[in-house]
Amino acid sequence: MDWLRALSLYGGAVPRQGVFGPDYAKRFSLAHRTALALDSMVDVERFRILLESERARKTLLLPALRADIASANAARQNSNVDDEHDPEGSTIAFELSQAAALMQQSSATLAQVEKALGRIADGSYGFCEICGEPIAEGRLEARPWTPYCIDHAGGKSGGRP
Repeated sequence: MDWLRALSLYGGAVPRQGVFGPDYAKRFSLAHRTALALDSMVDVERFRILLESERARKTLLLPALRADIASANAARQNSNVDDEHDPEGSTIAFELSQAAALMQQSSATLAQVEKALGRIADGSYGFCEICGEPIAEGRLEARPWTPYCIDHAGGKSGGRP
């Protein structure tokens, strides 16, 4: 980005590369962040569609997983066998554990998707929450709900180890 364009985007104050910090959203208006999003060539509408599709998928999946957990619990309660010594007991325990893990993972992903849709609404989508740099489009394609660039994928301010 040339310095004249940078001056117009930042209202005369040009931040150094990589020094946005976590409060960049407070320092730059929605118009500035939108201009940066356009400059980074991230197709926000395409990611909104992906996120809404993922939200719909998880919203349908969660009740099915709850039903699986309920049926596994019912099967376990209707049986008076010891899980440890019964061949069917370990299968029921495994199914219950697997469904519970999938439900927890799906709930966490749904929460991340909701947050990403919120970032789209406030204009901060596509920018790392730690350094403020644009998130690579390839990373957003792999994990459209991510709030971090690849350097801060662990969510820590120090970057990857």
